[in-house]
Amino acid sequence: MKRKLIISLSVGFIIFMAALCIYYLVKGDSSRWLVALGGIFAGALPLLLLRLKNNPFNIPIIVSYFIFLFCSLFLGSIKSFYLHLNWWDSTLHFFKGIFISCIGITLYKRWIPKYVRNDVSHWLLFLFVLSLSVLASVIWEIYEFIGDLTIAHTMQRGGNKDTMYDLICGLAGGLIVALYALVRKHKV
Repeated sequence: MKRKLIISLSVGFIIFMAALCIYYLVKGDSSRWLVALGGIFAGALPLLLLRLKNNPFNIPIIVSYFIFLFCSLFLGSIKSFYLHLNWWDSTLHFFKGIFISCIGITLYKRWIPKYVRNDVSHWLLFLFVLSLSVLASVIWEIYEFIGDLTIAHTMQRGGNKDTMYDLICGLAGGLIVALYALVRKHKV
């Protein structure tokens, strides 16, 4: 079931982004066809999970990934939600914080054997989940900064203020899941 879902969502998203890429390339809209080209690669990434013998990510995480891609690449960049809705960018960074933290819990379950988890400190799990979320936010902001220096000049429209809001929103989303993991460690 998971395998078919990954293939269906990936292929569907790749075709959608490839069509947009061609459309905007023909139109001469360089910023949008580049976003669509990036979407092709981002849509193909989950196909790498098929190489794993035991894919640790559940269906809600896989579906959330594609929802995030659609909201950020298509709605945010191509349909200009980032420009017209002030809250769009912050909301996606908040969601990303939650999403990456959920991935952190999944990785914790995969890397720490069940018989050892009782001995792992609640605080260690909290720090791991939160740190992964914050790291993802920092790496994303570095990507935006480098993108503005080299190609787009539109990723950090608000400069330092935009970066700080994005980091705070990513931290807040990650903090919610990390606190959940702290309190409900035995259920995680």
